[in-house]
Amino acid sequence: MKTLAELFEHTLKDVYYAENAIAKALPKVSAAAKNPELKKAVNHHLEETKGQIETLKKVFKTIDVRPEGVKCDAADGLLKEAAGVMEEGEGVALDAGLLAACQAVEHYEIARYGSLREWAKVLGNEQAHILLSEILDQEKAANSKLTNLAVTAINK
Repeated sequence: MKTLAELFEHTLKDVYYAENAIAKALPKVSAAAKNPELKKAVNHHLEETKGQIETLKKVFKTIDVRPEGVKCDAADGLLKEAAGVMEEGEGVALDAGLLAACQAVEHYEIARYGSLREWAKVLGNEQAHILLSEILDQEKAANSKLTNLAVTAINK
């Protein structure tokens, strides 16, 4: 990658891979969660994630590239950590660990979408900027909901 446009395309493929991997992992997280509010939050984010994948397809269209993912070691690592929590966590620690794992994923996504959005702006791709802003706002809201859930219920 030598240009911002190449970096944008690569990172878009990276996050597309990540969102698809997350969509596959969230049903397992929901099944493992004991707290009903955490289950509800995870299931809600699964639906949002499916919508975000569709939105990413629109972003790919703005640069005339077929939607495809490239292996994302960061997402794979975060999801591996979540799987470890599901395997080893018990009692109160299980839900707290799952929530923390979900927030780690949200923070990764917020970082990626923040960069992509700004690169789209610099590249003059207003449509991608708008679409990526929508996803970024959803990710920030999901993180806020998880923080609230941690403070009001899970970590008590």
